[in-house]
Amino acid sequence: MPLQVKDIAYVRSGDKGDVCSVGLIARGPDEYRLLLASVTPEAVKALYGNWVQGEVECHPMDNLGALVVIMRNALGGGATKTLRLDQTGKSLGHALLHLPVRETVGQP
Repeated sequence: MPLQVKDIAYVRSGDKGDVCSVGLIARGPDEYRLLLASVTPEAVKALYGNWVQGEVECHPMDNLGALVVIMRNALGGGATKTLRLDQTGKSLGHALLHLPVRETVGQP
């Protein structure tokens, strides 16, 4: 079975209004390199499809070996407006753990 992000990183997610933020912390330096190659705005948008209506930003934090992913217009309008079961984005964060790990930047 191919590696998934869950095999190389830990996750913590949160929200503010209709924005979901997810922190992915690599288990080590080698895993951090793989994390940066695997978790891109394009990969995140492809994973969530129309659940994330806005932009996706990925912000590397080299000093921590972590990556912060910001998803805008991702929570169906926010906790007080959405009809989704998970109005706070916790499952959105955990779903990122199922992205496949790319061994190199050019790999699909």
